[in-house]
Amino acid sequence: MRVLVGYSSDDRGADALALAALVVRAAGASLVVANVHPPPWPARGPGSVDAEWVAYLKGESQAALTEAAGKLAASDVPESDVTLRVHSHRGSGRGLIEVARAAGADLIVIGSAPRGRRGRIAIGSTADQLLHGSPVPVLLAPRGYADDPPGRFERMTVAYWRRKDADGPLSAAAEIAAALDVPMRLLTLVLRPPGIAAKFKDAGGVLDRQAAQADDDLREAAARFGGGTPVERLAAVGTGIAKTLGAVDMLPGEVLACLSSHDGPLRKVFLGESSGKIVRAAPCPVLLMPRGAAAAPGAASGAKSQVR
Repeated sequence: MRVLVGYSSDDRGADALALAALVVRAAGASLVVANVHPPPWPARGPGSVDAEWVAYLKGESQAALTEAAGKLAASDVPESDVTLRVHSHRGSGRGLIEVARAAGADLIVIGSAPRGRRGRIAIGSTADQLLHGSPVPVLLAPRGYADDPPGRFERMTVAYWRRKDADGPLSAAAEIAAALDVPMRLLTLVLRPPGIAAKFKDAGGVLDRQAAQADDDLREAAARFGGGTPVERLAAVGTGIAKTLGAVDMLPGEVLACLSSHDGPLRKVFLGESSGKIVRAAPCPVLLMPRGAAAAPGAASGAKSQVR
């Protein structure tokens, strides 16, 4: 696995770097640390102003990467596993996509926008660009993650709804869980619409049937990963994604994975309405899988899991 982390000299850069370091140590991955700076103006200015400006931007990027290298060394990430990249692009997220393609990255890691709540993820311009076009999975760190990161990953929970294009992303998520050496849990949120009691005489029965169908779907999905560590299944009933997800237990080393919207382009990440709510409500890092993503052959069996 090759991991790309977008780094800047601020808290979100530190959060992303702390999360990426965990991935590198758990998966034995190599790491590319990139800082994206704005390009010069298309038209040259008078004298050497443009050259001086470009030199300043590159210098700031190099200083940020030197800072990142020092933090990684303190996190026991071998220097030989780290590559530093300075890249120029008007959009930091689109610039990271270019670096990911050039470096052959399998995963992009970024931090939360600074306006977010501590322990939650806010989507800024960088994340917005990545979450609407990245060709590889994107892993987002909650704000403040670097202040008290877990010692290791403990579990991957995959937010799952049965649909025709879910098999590839689910297998790809299982492959990442296997690389991180963590068990996988499949989670379906069974949402109670507001005012359902006033519309149905047997509201409880309706939800019971929905929960039973969700459990059947989860059992069928989990059965695809047979052979070792059990895949836990959970159908959580509640009103609204944020409230329902908030009632689900999460371990200190949890990672929550979700699928891209089925309306997005194939083989790319595309944040839909439901996945966007999950990202904002999650109390842990969130992994967003590209639509139609496919794991390498044998990845499902490599997850070494079975239904229970």
